Amino acid sequence: MKVFEKLKFTADGLIPAIIQDQSTGRVLMMAWMNEDSLRKTIETGKTWFWSRSRQKYWMKGESSGHTQNVQDIAFDCDGDTLLIQVEQEGAACHEGYQSCFFRSVKDGGESCTITERQLVNPDDVYGKK
Repeated sequence: MKVFEKLKFTADGLIPAIIQDQSTGRVLMMAWMNEDSLRKTIETGKTWFWSRSRQKYWMKGESSGHTQNVQDIAFDCDGDTLLIQVEQEGAACHEGYQSCFFRSVKDGGESCTITERQLVNPDDVYGKK
């Protein structure tokens, strides 16, 4: 059976993809893929996603240069979530952090703490907002 036949996409044709740094095990980000973006990821060795807000495909790093080189693609026992291990070039987060998960909840949910240093200023990469 082909891999795509084992995957369970949502009603709108999407599947969540957890992106993990292969060397450290750190979860870098989560994004949505559809069948075409997954195929493009497999073909190119770079991560491609589907933007729900912009309704278009995007390659991680296409504007920042902070690309992800795919090392392994796995899926869970239910076939409804992807785990993609990558070699990250630069910051994974569009806010300039290594991981999109750079905040931790504190004080019973009353506050949060930034848990890692910012690698790049996003204004320098993406321009002023």
